[in-house]
Amino acid sequence: MGTLENSARRRLQRHALQRVVLGVVAGAGLLSMAVVAPNAIGALAKLGILTSGKRRKEIINQARDRLLKRGFLARNREGYLSLTARGETLFRRLELGNYKLKKPRRWDGKWRILTFDIPEHRRSVRNRLRATLSALGFKRLQDSVWIYPYPCEDFLALLKADLKIGKDLLYIISEEIEGARSLRAYFELPQE
Repeated sequence: MGTLENSARRRLQRHALQRVVLGVVAGAGLLSMAVVAPNAIGALAKLGILTSGKRRKEIINQARDRLLKRGFLARNREGYLSLTARGETLFRRLELGNYKLKKPRRWDGKWRILTFDIPEHRRSVRNRLRATLSALGFKRLQDSVWIYPYPCEDFLALLKADLKIGKDLLYIISEEIEGARSLRAYFELPQE
């Protein structure tokens, strides 16, 4: 995997980790991170956000410290954490999905194609997936085929876990696609 994909993976994992820490503090109100960390570490490992190893607790603590430093969390005298007003705003924005995937400075010339086949009895999940892809800037080629020009594999892994659609969504990386001229114009990419 290239350096762009790796850096995107690290950035996405960091944001996912911060979201979990904010969510745990928001869900419990005032809560000690020492009590939360063991459960949070296990949940993050199962989601694939944290790798297995000795540094798990250290990674959680770094995420907590970053959130404290940036003013999203506050600590009281007893050592309990709570969300600040800024933290509540960030958490709501993350939960509602009002964020965009970050675009690298230069396009690598590869198209990311998503195909999915979600059964009719899970129509609400399918509609939620389409709405999420549309909100993030993906272009619909067909009802179940979407395209995006930048790396998004890590985001899709989290989306698959969240919607429980692991085997129903396929991620394809392609260098050539028919009708690329109109797609380049849509995504404001340089024409060849």
